[in-house]
Amino acid sequence: MKKIVSILLLFYVIGSNAQIYNPVKWTTSVVKISESEYELIAKASIEKGWHLYSQTVPEEGPLPTKFSFDGKGEYLKKGNTKEEEGHVVSDPIYGMKIKYFENKTIFKQRIKIKDKVPKQINANVEFMACDDSKCLPPKQVELIFKIK
Repeated sequence: MKKIVSILLLFYVIGSNAQIYNPVKWTTSVVKISESEYELIAKASIEKGWHLYSQTVPEEGPLPTKFSFDGKGEYLKKGNTKEEEGHVVSDPIYGMKIKYFENKTIFKQRIKIKDKVPKQINANVEFMACDDSKCLPPKQVELIFKIK
C-alpha cells in the first residue's frame, strides 16, 4: 500500500510541477509576400535566465525546436523553417557546443497557396526550455496563423 501511495504522490508532484512553469510564450503573425505566397512568423518570448534550443542540435544533446505544419493540401512549404542567429555556447548541462536563443527569437516559414487562401494555418512547435542548471520537460504548443 505504501508503494502505491508513494507512486501516486510522485506522479502528482511531477504533473503539477510540469504544468506550472512555462518560460516560453509564443505569438504568431502572417506577412503576405505575393498573391499566392505568405510568410508565417512564430515569435518566442523567453523569460530572463532561460533559453530555447535551435532546430539543429548535436546528437546526444537536448531536444531541438521542431515545427510541424498541418497543410491539409492547401499549401506547399517553400524550404525549411528559418531561424535567427542565436548564440553558440558551451552548454553546461549537456557539455557540448549548442546554439540557443535568449530573450526572444523569430522563426519564419514561407508557404505557397495552391488554390483558395485558407483563413488560418495550424502548426505545432515542440521545444525544450532550460536555464543554467535544469531543463523543463519537452512541451508542444499549437500555433495558429490567421490569414487576413
